[in-house]
Amino acid sequence: MKNYCKTIGALAAASALVAGNASAEVEYEIHTGYTSEYLFRGLNLGQDLVEVGADVATEWNGLGLSAGAWFGSFSNSAGQDFDELDIYGEVSKDLGFLTAAIGYINYQNPRLAATPDDAQEVYFSVAQTYFGVDFSLAYFWDIETDNDGYTELGASKGFELSPCLTLNTGVAVGYLAEQGQVGHLTAKVALDYAFTETATLSPFIANSWSLSDDNDTAYEGSGNEFVAGTMLSVSF
Repeated sequence: MKNYCKTIGALAAASALVAGNASAEVEYEIHTGYTSEYLFRGLNLGQDLVEVGADVATEWNGLGLSAGAWFGSFSNSAGQDFDELDIYGEVSKDLGFLTAAIGYINYQNPRLAATPDDAQEVYFSVAQTYFGVDFSLAYFWDIETDNDGYTELGASKGFELSPCLTLNTGVAVGYLAEQGQVGHLTAKVALDYAFTETATLSPFIANSWSLSDDNDTAYEGSGNEFVAGTMLSVSF
């Protein structure tokens, strides 16, 4: 399950472009990377995550449209290998005072064909920038199983260090609505190095703190997690 706490929207990597006079522009991005742990909404799902993905975004009649796919390969504590494929899409609208979006995510686990563990989510999000900080709030509704009504509040800010270097910082808090429990607090710092006009290398570190005291939640037995990795993205 790809970590969708980005700024909110499953497709934050693909930004919607302003439409031209006759037709909308389309932006594409491909990305690949490695992370020491598979950190998903504050939970450690495995080690040595290798990922690759592709996103596309455009604008049509004032709506931001985006879609993409993400594939990750990782191993659990017992050394078993797992694969995951996520397919997602989003429609957003800039309302002026905020941007609202609705999206869909399909999680597939190819190596678990004998015992399927696939899932589907619909999410609803709002986002706005205040005092130079990007804030977002999203609710993820699992339409197949039960994710305890996961809600996430995020904030992020970038600091331009030079024309090709940007320090990006972010924090996210996960809340289990049905349980009435705060699940985690996760902070992330990334250094984006745009070494060409279209390619960016982003080493990063992140730390997650488990905040739930409810033994019935998914965070039972979870602890603090520190991860490090790097991402390479190319847009065109």
